[in-house]
Amino acid sequence: MRVETTELPVLVAGGGIGGLAAALALVRQGFRVKVLEQAPQIGEIGAGIQLGPNAFHAFDALGVGEKARGRAVYTDYMVMHDAIDEYQVGKIPTGEAFRKRFGNPYAVIHRVDVHLSLLEGAQETGQVEFLTSTRVERIEQDEHSITVYDQNGQAHRGVALIGADGVKSVVRQQLVGDPARVTGHVVYRAVVDKKDFPEDLQWNAASIWVGPNCHLVHYPLRGGEQYNVVVTFHSRQQEEWGVTEGSKEEVQSYFQGICPRARQLIDLPKSWKRWATADREPIAQWSYGRVTLLGDAAHPTTQYMAQGACMALEDAVTLGEALRVHGNDWAKALDLYQRSRVARTARIVLSSREMGRIYHAKGVERLVRNELWKGRTPERFYDAMEWLYGWNVANCLAEH
Repeated sequence: MRVETTELPVLVAGGGIGGLAAALALVRQGFRVKVLEQAPQIGEIGAGIQLGPNAFHAFDALGVGEKARGRAVYTDYMVMHDAIDEYQVGKIPTGEAFRKRFGNPYAVIHRVDVHLSLLEGAQETGQVEFLTSTRVERIEQDEHSITVYDQNGQAHRGVALIGADGVKSVVRQQLVGDPARVTGHVVYRAVVDKKDFPEDLQWNAASIWVGPNCHLVHYPLRGGEQYNVVVTFHSRQQEEWGVTEGSKEEVQSYFQGICPRARQLIDLPKSWKRWATADREPIAQWSYGRVTLLGDAAHPTTQYMAQGACMALEDAVTLGEALRVHGNDWAKALDLYQRSRVARTARIVLSSREMGRIYHAKGVERLVRNELWKGRTPERFYDAMEWLYGWNVANCLAEH
C-alpha cells in the first residue's frame, strides 16, 4: 500500500550527478520528478573522476549500468609514487581478482560522461521534468506537501524536496546554516590529449605522485585518447571556496624539488581550472520534515578518497530503497535514509582529510608514509577496502 498520493512530483534541487541519480531512484519508486537547476542548461563541468565498484553497483541499481560502463576506462592498477625520488609506495591491482572480490570493476571516466549516462536514463523514463535557470530561494512545508519559491517568486509544489544542490547548497543553508571549512588546498584540473601526454607515463592506471604539501594525479580517459591531470598544493594565500581560471605560472611555482618525471605533468596543460577546496564538518541530521539533503549538499568532502560522486550515487540508491521498504511513507523513509548514510559519509569526509595529510607528508612523516604498505599483498589491500567497495543495494540500509 502506498501511504502517499503521488499526484504531486518530488522536487529535486540541482541537476548534477546527485540530483539526476536521485531523480532516477525516485522514478523507480513510482514518483514523477521535477528537477530545479540554477544553471541555464543541464550539464556538468570538470574533468575525470574515479569510480569504485560501489559506483557501478549504484549505476546498476539505477538502471544505467550499461551506459556508464560503455563510457568508462578500466584500469589495471592503482599506484602511488613518492614525487621526490620515484619510490613506489604502493600498488593495488584492479584486474580480475579485484572484480571477483567486489563484484564490479575500478574505472576512470570523464565527469561529463557520468552525468550524460544519468541524464539519458532520466530522459528515457518520461517522468522527469527539467526547469533550468531556476534557483531555490525559500522553502515552506506543511504536513502533506512542500513549496519551493525560486528567484522569480514562482512557487513549485511537491510531495517532498531533495536538496542535491551541491557544495554551496541553498537548501542546506536554510536548514542547517553551517559554515564551510576552507582547506587552503588548491586543486588544478585539466584534460590533455594523448598525443601531448608523455609516453613514459601512459599507464592504464589511476596514478598518484605524492610530495611535500602537494601531489599530482594522472589517468586515461575516453578510451585512452585523453589523460586527466590533477595537481594539488597548499596555497600560500588566504583562499575562498570556488572555481576560477588557473595560471600556469602559479602551478609551476609550487612544485620545486619534484622529480623530473612527475614534474613534466604540470607543463602539459594549455589551460587549467582552479578549485579552492573546502568541506564541512559532518552533521547527524539531514532530514527536516519533507526535505532531505543528498550528495555534496549533505556531506561535502575533499577529493583525497576519490569518492564524492560515488557517495552521491549511493545516497540516491539508498533513498530509493528506504522509500521502497516503507511503502513510500516519507517520514519513515527519510529517517531510514539518514540513519543509513550519516556514519558512512562522515567516514569518507574524515578519511579524506587524513588521506590528504598522508599524501602531503614531509620530513619524517614522509618516511613513515613510504613504509606504510611495504610488502602488503593485494588481498590485504582488498581487505582494507572492503568497508568502502563492499557497498551494494542489498546491504545499503541500516537495520530497520
